[in-house]
Amino acid sequence: MGITAAQVNELRKATGAGLMDCKKALAETDGDHEKAIDYLRKKGLAAASKKAGRVASEGMVGSYIHAGGKIGVLVEVNCETDFVARNENFQVFVKDIAMHIAAAAPQFVRREEVSAEIVEREKEIYRAKARETGKPENIIEKIIEGQVGKFYSDICLLEQAYVKDPDKTVQQFLNEAIASIGENISIRRFVRYALGEGLAKKETDFAAEVAAAAGL
Repeated sequence: MGITAAQVNELRKATGAGLMDCKKALAETDGDHEKAIDYLRKKGLAAASKKAGRVASEGMVGSYIHAGGKIGVLVEVNCETDFVARNENFQVFVKDIAMHIAAAAPQFVRREEVSAEIVEREKEIYRAKARETGKPENIIEKIIEGQVGKFYSDICLLEQAYVKDPDKTVQQFLNEAIASIGENISIRRFVRYALGEGLAKKETDFAAEVAAAAGL
């Protein structure tokens, strides 16, 4: 298949690899963006992959308040040097991540943080639903594998679709930042507050209230 300049440029932004390396990676993977990223990483050509092992102990804690103070986020994003931590592009990246967390409400940064118990509970739910349809066990397990992947993409920050550009994941957005800024960047942890979350709320009968106000 033909590889377009737009595809090559998108891959270059995501990985920091050279244009010819990106073109070759896409050619080798039939134009599949995700497989091309994996190809470059395996070849040691992706900038994000090269920088991943470097210590990132500087950075900043970013914040974002939304909806008139009803949602608040704190997120720690690490980089390698204080110089980059004070860089405007890095600070904008941190703010964008905080905004994404406010909007998308992830529960974890990455799938490795999700306990085996949580995953197994989800699998059992999927398995029970699939069995009700009468599907054979080997098909059920394949279905479960796909549903678990969707589960991770719902609750893990790095696997969510980035709210400002849903065609890419947060991990891809992070890779672009690494390539652009030139240092290893790691989203370490976050906390998201929603006003009244976990509190018992008074339930009201709206129809009855309207009727009472109207004297009915």
